[in-house]
Amino acid sequence: MSWQSYVDDHLMCDVDGVHLNAAAIIGLDGNVWAQNASFPKFTPQEIANIVRDFDEPGFLAPTGLFLGGAKYMVIQGEPGAVVRGKKGSGGITIKKTGQALIFGIYEEPMTPGQCNMVVEKMGDYLIDQGL
Repeated sequence: MSWQSYVDDHLMCDVDGVHLNAAAIIGLDGNVWAQNASFPKFTPQEIANIVRDFDEPGFLAPTGLFLGGAKYMVIQGEPGAVVRGKKGSGGITIKKTGQALIFGIYEEPMTPGQCNMVVEKMGDYLIDQGL
């Protein structure tokens, strides 16, 4: 299965009639493995800061999480495994695997819990596959 089909078929899937606004799988080195068309254009520094927050939980909390220039307030996550952010009526969930970051960006009516479920399920699967 191609990385793009993981994004298209599994991250952008329908969940109770709603779906993510944007999704991507990005290597820990910042290289895009796959993304949907609406995923924001990000800077290498934004990805480096996100990776650093997994290594140093709480690193992003004082400044916020930035992706594509958009600022998300960092909310509870799982240190070293999941970073979550909130912005207006939407937010972001990022799950770290051994080699990549799984991103899900949502807006209402999708709920934070639905976004978390989709992103974390994909991340757990990839971790189980050694990725």
